[in-house]
Amino acid sequence: MGLRRGKRRQDEHDAVPGPDGGAAVQLTGVRRQYGRGASAVHALRGIDLALPHGSFTAVMGPSGSGKSTFLQCAAGLDRPNAGSVRLGGTEITGMSENKLTALRRTRLGFVFQAFNLLPSLTVEQNVVLPMRLAGRRPDRRRAAEVLGQVGLADKGRRRPAELSGGQQQRVAIARALVTQPDVVFADEPTGALDTTTAAEVLALLRSAVDGLGATVVMVTHDPAAAAYADRVLFLADGSIADSLPRSTSAQIAARMTTLTAPSYAGAAA
Repeated sequence: MGLRRGKRRQDEHDAVPGPDGGAAVQLTGVRRQYGRGASAVHALRGIDLALPHGSFTAVMGPSGSGKSTFLQCAAGLDRPNAGSVRLGGTEITGMSENKLTALRRTRLGFVFQAFNLLPSLTVEQNVVLPMRLAGRRPDRRRAAEVLGQVGLADKGRRRPAELSGGQQQRVAIARALVTQPDVVFADEPTGALDTTTAAEVLALLRSAVDGLGATVVMVTHDPAAAAYADRVLFLADGSIADSLPRSTSAQIAARMTTLTAPSYAGAAA
């Protein structure tokens, strides 16, 4: 299923500056520490990274490697202790909470493992929720367009409970794409799905990159999911330990095995 490129709209209520042609996501010297002294946890140890527009990046690593913290800092959901984060050319590290909230609502999309749909709203209402939160008038035509793109053109009036898990995640993807964001951040988007449904959801994310020029950053533990990405980043002990260009799930799994080897873990510390 292919996604068609739509015309990007700039809303008058969007006070956040737009992209300047640089990287879609850029982290420079990003560090995140929790706690102090001997008990401090160094979740990120100086991340330097630039991801181009129109790319699909998977982020993998052993438990405790810093994957979730990486995504949260990159998406402006958490603030690093040091370093710089730029989204679409906009420096967000020192941005006020109000401006940061506006940026997330208008220029970022999010897809989570648990779908995070509001059960009391219809599918269409869930999809246009980012527009409402940004103070924009819901665009039902745009909602119908993205629901058609994810194969749910006839489900707009349904409630989430009336849909399968795979269909609910398709709604979440439609919601993430409805504002035509600079970056879509996906956190284990297939973790609650069976293998066949997961493949369908990943194909949609891949199609959003190839057909719409979207930028997707996905945290996953699944080598089969990571195989849909253009590039796989491996984190270990809060640092980027390795990367692979688009690879098979077997190649990715083999590289993950090296990350959990004792000798490698000691070298990465």
